[in-house]
Amino acid sequence: MADDKKQEELITQVKQQIEMLLNDNSVPRNVKTALDDAKKALGQEGSYSVRSSTATYKVDEVSNDINLPPYARTVIWNILSLLESVKD
Repeated sequence: MADDKKQEELITQVKQQIEMLLNDNSVPRNVKTALDDAKKALGQEGSYSVRSSTATYKVDEVSNDINLPPYARTVIWNILSLLESVKD
């Protein structure tokens, strides 16, 4: 039970960081679309590992976007790191 709480906290942290990037005008639209898809994947029903894997795939697609501001890239790497620690 405590493990579920930890996983939910990690997902909440990821969602907060995604939200921060979604509200940033310097982040390209294609990156925002991928981040929004990742956020939706995290909010779905199902196991933590499936949700985080889907979100990881979406975020990883845009992590090397040439138009991404350097600080946003750092936030994305942090998001990926958090997602990797989410498991069932």
